[in-house]
Amino acid sequence: MNLDTITIVCIALMGILLFVLGANVSRNRALRGAGNQLPSDPSDKLLIAIRAHGNAAEYIPTMIVLLLVCSVLSDSWAVDVLAIAAVFVRYVHAFGMLTSRSLATHGPLRDVGAMGTYLVGIALGVTALVTI
Repeated sequence: MNLDTITIVCIALMGILLFVLGANVSRNRALRGAGNQLPSDPSDKLLIAIRAHGNAAEYIPTMIVLLLVCSVLSDSWAVDVLAIAAVFVRYVHAFGMLTSRSLATHGPLRDVGAMGTYLVGIALGVTALVTI
């Protein structure tokens, strides 16, 4: 296996982000108390927390698997660049969502994080394909 320190740290940072976002949902649920635990208002802080965690849970595991595959198949510096980019776009996206006043609108951080997630994910997939 060719896992290097950069890739391992990046995988760990994405895993930490996923669990911190999950803890944030629990914190928001506790603050809500017996109130509505399934909000639908796009400006509701609990819904924003739920979606920030849900979005991370949709993309981070796949990115981690692709990073592991790419690391096993290649020792190229490009895998490290993609690992760093993956961490950056996922943290930017989470921050953009959590600081948004409403899920009904998009902001630059959320958009950069989303577009970056797609680009890095596709680049990881292509890297896996071309290195087999």
